Amino acid sequence: MLLNLSPPTPLSYFASLVQSDEHFPLLEAAASLAQDEEPTLDVQHVLDDVERLLRRVQARLPEDADDLTQLAILTQVFYQDLGFGVNANDYYAPENSYLNEVLRTRRGIPISLAIVWLELAQALGLQAQGISFPGHFLVKVSLEGGLVVLDPLTGKSLGLDNLSERLSPYRDPADRSVAADLDEGETPLGLYLQACPERDILARMLRNLKEIFRSQEDWPRMLQVMDRLVVLLPKYWAERRDRGLVHAELGHVHEALQDLRLYLEAVPSGPDTVALRNRVSELSEL
Repeated sequence: MLLNLSPPTPLSYFASLVQSDEHFPLLEAAASLAQDEEPTLDVQHVLDDVERLLRRVQARLPEDADDLTQLAILTQVFYQDLGFGVNANDYYAPENSYLNEVLRTRRGIPISLAIVWLELAQALGLQAQGISFPGHFLVKVSLEGGLVVLDPLTGKSLGLDNLSERLSPYRDPADRSVAADLDEGETPLGLYLQACPERDILARMLRNLKEIFRSQEDWPRMLQVMDRLVVLLPKYWAERRDRGLVHAELGHVHEALQDLRLYLEAVPSGPDTVALRNRVSELSEL
């Protein structure tokens, strides 16, 4: 019996990482996204780089540091000593979502910086979690003295007024007149501060890349992202639909028909059903 000794493909490696929600390896899975650009990228090297950052933070901690001291020192080291922050010069560059590049340049976007920061915070024993806040990913830490919400671009603590202001553009206008007569604070705002599961964090990161490549009409790179999204979220039929449309753009008729038919079978009466059935008919004639 011959053994298959060929190395895993980037997609099969990714699939092995995200098959279960138990002990979800967010950092490793996020680091592996860059293998679409660099198939030979050593993900373990990225993990080792983060481990070295952790040791720098730990070296600054007194033995009896409480959670507030740990948070303060982590913030000091990460943002001031190491200089992590936003890539303001090229915010929509795909490299901002590739952790090897984020670690090299110390520049990124909220979600990529948050993933590195969360790994460090959790390794220190802090109860840190991501928040899928509208428009701007945030992080939170549960301390003995209460909850602290931070902007992962700067490490600055965000109060209720700031959070409400950030949320305002995303609220349903029909709800604003009602909110004006209520204590616009913890109850409605708290719904937006729930912890984001690791799988959803990774999905948000991939969807950022998806939108970048869609806007550039870079269909080959978008297809790589869509393959990962379908693996990550196999029951999110809209991702399979979108992959089918990308296949169609690339002239992959068989693959496009397979994805679009599966979507139509799962979502037979969606708002896009008629248009997609017409697209399937067009592709079937090719």
